Amino acid sequence: MVWCAGWRLASAVSNCGGLGLIGAGSMHSEILEEHIDKARIATNCPFGVNIPLLSPETDRLIDMVIKKKIKIVFTSAGSPKKWTSLLHDHGIIVTHVVSSSSFAAKSEEAGVDAIVAEGFEAGGHNGRDETTTITLLPSVRKVTSLPLISAGGIASGRTMLATMILGAEGVQIGSRFAISEESSAHEKFKNYVVGSGEGDTLLSIKSLSPVRILRNEFFYLMENAERHCASHEELKTLLGRGRAKKGIFEGELKEGELEIGQVASLIDKVLPVAEIMKNILNEYQLAVKELQYKSLYQFDK
Repeated sequence: MVWCAGWRLASAVSNCGGLGLIGAGSMHSEILEEHIDKARIATNCPFGVNIPLLSPETDRLIDMVIKKKIKIVFTSAGSPKKWTSLLHDHGIIVTHVVSSSSFAAKSEEAGVDAIVAEGFEAGGHNGRDETTTITLLPSVRKVTSLPLISAGGIASGRTMLATMILGAEGVQIGSRFAISEESSAHEKFKNYVVGSGEGDTLLSIKSLSPVRILRNEFFYLMENAERHCASHEELKTLLGRGRAKKGIFEGELKEGELEIGQVASLIDKVLPVAEIMKNILNEYQLAVKELQYKSLYQFDK
């Protein structure tokens, strides 16, 4: 959720009964401190921080969440082994994002408190195995008894219920909230997502670091380079720096890296967080009732 999940989005989600997360992957530590302070003004409810462990700022971001007495940290994009004990020493709950059952088992060994199993439908950086959420969840459930949160391809109450049937206790939703009024993403990016269709997001830069993005000139540039067997150094040069910021935050739709999940094709309107949450929960409750009715009908037969 880089360039999308600042204090406005995190506090709005928390105020509606969810657990809002500040996405620290695009932040320096002093910027994270500012967002934490503003979130605490905007909500009295719990919120957390997501820290990608491959970030060059990881040490400083970890120090900041400890300094600001954050109670919940979601880690991703790396091994949680180095940081989990330190965070626990400061009373911080640690949840780690994984893309495979083997990483889930290693995360439990590292001592994390909960696991997010994220399928490759998700936007942004993805697992190389390209395992879908519906396949990943049962595999992860087999290897861990920790609380399990599903992610990737979830933007509705029905998908929320489906993942719970597969063993999840909760869901983590990214793309739907990235296209909310409170998201810090550029309006041009939000509207581009709303106008996208089925199949418009694909994994790109697979040989370097798989990332799910919308088709645009940058996507085709990287696709062509990979097709012609460009080296890692050539791909890194083409990628350059700040592509995601350029696309998501600054609204450069041609040359930016437009990270979003497959559910982009199901998002047809930019809505406030409160309405998104209401829609998801109402649909979830309706789906539960429908499932109960079907079960009773089949039993009676």
